[in-house]
Amino acid sequence: MCGIAGIIHKNNSPVAMQQLETMNNAASHRGPDGEGYFLKNNFGLAHRRLSIIDLSENGKQPLHYLNRYTITFNGEIYNYLELKSELEKSGYHFKTQTDTEIILAAYDCWKQDCVNHFNGMWAFAIYDEQENKLFCSRDRFGIKPFYYCISGNQFIFGSEIKQLLTIEKPKVNFNILMDYLVYNLEEHTDETFFSNIKKLPAAHHLTYDLATHQFKIEKYYSIKIDETLKNISETDAVNLFQQNMQRSIQWRLRSDVKVGTCLSGGLDSSYISTIAAKNYHFENEKFSAITAQSIDQRNDETQFAKQVVEQSNLNWITTQPTTQDFFDAIEEEIKCQEEPFFNTSNFMQFFVMKAANQSRIKVLLDGQGGDETLLGYKRYYPTLFKSNSILNFPKIFFQVLANGNVSTKELLLQSFYFTNSSFRKMRLKKKHSLIKQEFIKLADETWIDKMADAYQNPLSMQLLELQHTQLPRLLKYEDRNSMHFGIETRLPFLDYQLLEFNLSLPTNLKIKNGWSKYILRQSMQNILPDSIAWRKQKIGFESPENIWLNDDNYFLKTINDSPLLQKIYNNKIPQNNTKHMLWKLFNIAKWEKLFGLSN
Repeated sequence: MCGIAGIIHKNNSPVAMQQLETMNNAASHRGPDGEGYFLKNNFGLAHRRLSIIDLSENGKQPLHYLNRYTITFNGEIYNYLELKSELEKSGYHFKTQTDTEIILAAYDCWKQDCVNHFNGMWAFAIYDEQENKLFCSRDRFGIKPFYYCISGNQFIFGSEIKQLLTIEKPKVNFNILMDYLVYNLEEHTDETFFSNIKKLPAAHHLTYDLATHQFKIEKYYSIKIDETLKNISETDAVNLFQQNMQRSIQWRLRSDVKVGTCLSGGLDSSYISTIAAKNYHFENEKFSAITAQSIDQRNDETQFAKQVVEQSNLNWITTQPTTQDFFDAIEEEIKCQEEPFFNTSNFMQFFVMKAANQSRIKVLLDGQGGDETLLGYKRYYPTLFKSNSILNFPKIFFQVLANGNVSTKELLLQSFYFTNSSFRKMRLKKKHSLIKQEFIKLADETWIDKMADAYQNPLSMQLLELQHTQLPRLLKYEDRNSMHFGIETRLPFLDYQLLEFNLSLPTNLKIKNGWSKYILRQSMQNILPDSIAWRKQKIGFESPENIWLNDDNYFLKTINDSPLLQKIYNNKIPQNNTKHMLWKLFNIAKWEKLFGLSN
């Protein structure tokens, strides 16, 4: 796991080493173990190294292969050992033990189709000297970031926006800002909160011709649904799920440094922690789990995490961020995330990664993707109603009430509000009526229609959330928080083979008798206590927001002093806000100031 950067001069002049170094150093936290550069003709590549596999100098990047290819790579290819064996049979030879060298051999063998052989997460740029082009790629689900922009006569790219801001002047993208402010959307398009800075979409290539300075972006992957699994038996489904999960976790334990896990006490992290502990073998150490404790007992899951720790004999590391810890970290986290984020739960993850760094754990497993692939959110229940006949509605409704930890009122409101786009748009516009019309018009209301349409069935909802509205922002948060502390996070639920298997399963194996994540619960019940496997309460990775945001005056002062918000609200910034809205407005104001944004 690392940081990458690149500069191409479209006027064919040489790239200055100092400019490339400045850009690379802006992401030094992503790779505290070393740096490297490659300059040729009109372009330069840079790399910051976080040593995980092959800790020797052989793993240093940019890495060269066959006197033709040069790569700067961020990520991990988990099946690199299997690919290495396959490529060796085809006559390829290797000088290192890295997965990076495997990528280059695979590219030579299969060209751009190589990525379809990879199981992992990545963002990389390969220079092909013979064809005089850069081949850039981002993994199937966008776990690893790739930002780019054209700034004057330069095409620049990097792992983080702040790298690009060493060259490109920061300006507000009001379209994305309004999508965020009005509709809670962040990562739904290839645009960012910064005007002119874009991201390469997940599952896409970018090929840049260094002679003509033309580039094209192409999609290489779409989620495949296996229709043969629609009639699978519950027993077979549980067995196959366990096999896929076991393989996914074992591959993600491949490392030459210490591996641990994030443990909230929820279903996903509890299962991952338990399976990983059984398969972990590193210097005879216990497998480590890190838990963030909330100072608000209403959303603290420590009691559940403790049961997992005791059951699986884990080395337990806990952190309990106080209100003062939160205030001390506000500016650091907003700089770290680079773009506004809509609640303070990010800080809990921030402190988990900080604890991992202090404990010298360089790799952490995490449970992102479990809710989206196994129908773990409450908002999936209305999709269940929509996809069943009206005759089945009463039975399903009462099963959900019994086992879904949701009230009748909440269930009815969700079923109406989120499926009725016209009503939702009207309510949101009324809620934000103080925003000037010229700005409210910039918010893309078609996304409300898309979300409402997705409620017609669970699979449609899953695909939307995995590709646009939910998972992308969680992955962005995870990448920034982990890499800020030089931590690589690996996500077993986002193994593409496991993900496609889970999405292909019939809905009644994901929600059964009102139980969400049913197949996961069945897989857990013999290895974890029923109090974990069959717990109804889903807290989520929440912060003690009601305590942390209790000083309204501090936040309101920052909000009211914001030129950007004054411009949007025509000096009528709302004062009586929910904690959620208070944070959103404060976050925008702080972001504006910290990044020196011009309007």
